[in-house]
Amino acid sequence: LASFFRNTYGPTGAFNAKPFEGSRSWAGARPELRAIGHDSNGVAAHMGLLRRFIKVGEVDLLVAELGLYGVRPDLEGLGISHSVRVMYPVLQQLRVPFGFGAVRHAMQKHVGRFGRHLPATVLSGIRVRSTRPVALLDLPPTRVEDALVVVLPIESAMSDWPTGTFIDRNGPEL
Repeated sequence: LASFFRNTYGPTGAFNAKPFEGSRSWAGARPELRAIGHDSNGVAAHMGLLRRFIKVGEVDLLVAELGLYGVRPDLEGLGISHSVRVMYPVLQQLRVPFGFGAVRHAMQKHVGRFGRHLPATVLSGIRVRSTRPVALLDLPPTRVEDALVVVLPIESAMSDWPTGTFIDRNGPEL
């Protein structure tokens, strides 16, 4: 998995592949569950999941955060992104109110496709605060990013998602 992430995230910038040096297969928070797609060439796709409480505006909310999403570069554009549907029954079994993910704006077109196959809503204009996965003396312990937030209603309706333009992850990103 570490090699898969280095090869998948490396083309987006050397810094993005750095957390996966050696055999480490997570960048921030360690996933609780993983969906891993394989083919004859090895790992084809990956998605991680972690249950946690986030704070949306002033509301504490249980979510299953989805992250560590990747598709092997030679498979991009072949529709494998629909593999996120594999996680939907798992989210239902976990009985969480929402699935949640945060991605950079460059992924807008890609995550917009999720809504074709799942009841996903993509929210913009949201700032997300995360704890840095490693404490560094020259940087503050948290960082705030302007992100696209992907919400999957699971046990609750989308109308139950709290209003607010600020989300505190209460930990490192997945």
